[in-house]
Amino acid sequence: MSKQQRGKLVVGNWKMHGRLAANTALLQAVAQGSGELPADVRVGVCVPSLYLAQAQSLLEGSSVVWGVQDVSAFTHGAYTGEVAAPMVTDFGATFAIVGHSERRAYHRESAELVAVKTQRALEAGLTPIVCVGETLEEREAGSTERVVGGQLDEVLARLSAHDAARLVVAYEPVWAIGTGKSASAQQAQAVHAFLRARLAAKGAADVALLYGGSVKPDNAEELFRQSDIDGGLIGGASLKDHDFLAICRAAAATSLAG
Repeated sequence: MSKQQRGKLVVGNWKMHGRLAANTALLQAVAQGSGELPADVRVGVCVPSLYLAQAQSLLEGSSVVWGVQDVSAFTHGAYTGEVAAPMVTDFGATFAIVGHSERRAYHRESAELVAVKTQRALEAGLTPIVCVGETLEEREAGSTERVVGGQLDEVLARLSAHDAARLVVAYEPVWAIGTGKSASAQQAQAVHAFLRARLAAKGAADVALLYGGSVKPDNAEELFRQSDIDGGLIGGASLKDHDFLAICRAAAATSLAG
């Protein structure tokens, strides 16, 4: 499958932001704006799980899909505060982010735990967005491929080729998340090409590869023009409808229809 045939995917990660009234305005604007995009540009939002019902209510029938930012490694049981993947599917969700660097750092999530969460999401019929990325120290030490390759390999080792092909993978250099810094298009492409080869070895070369890390309207198009960058996982800019839709339009400009 060629880059053009894969199309583009842009997913907003709201992180721990949102209130009912503000969400309504944002979701309605994104739904309306996304309706003007070509069919090969897919748009999603991953909201705090409390707002799943609201996202379903406001986005159902639109071209925008919705999801969550994490799922439990367990399907049910005495795990206070956890949200199981099957619960998420009750609200018509499509995506579940797993292994975001903030989860790995602040909640001590291991590569093994991320792999288990990926399995639980797949079993429930969700599409996991598996995040990988290196710290600034790891990049400066020349360890980027070792780190992101290891993070991805832990997941792939537990999956069949069929299930691996159902993933979305997001490369998010830790040093570029929320810092205002972004990897150059060439830096990002180099890591995406490495990840593509790793996935191809598993029989999953056509998995959508997203870039995340301070993506903005003014750098999105250059990033999305790279041959192995299929879109973006968008943090802060996804909280402003004008910025998020501008990034979506940048994806459209680099898609087959664009």
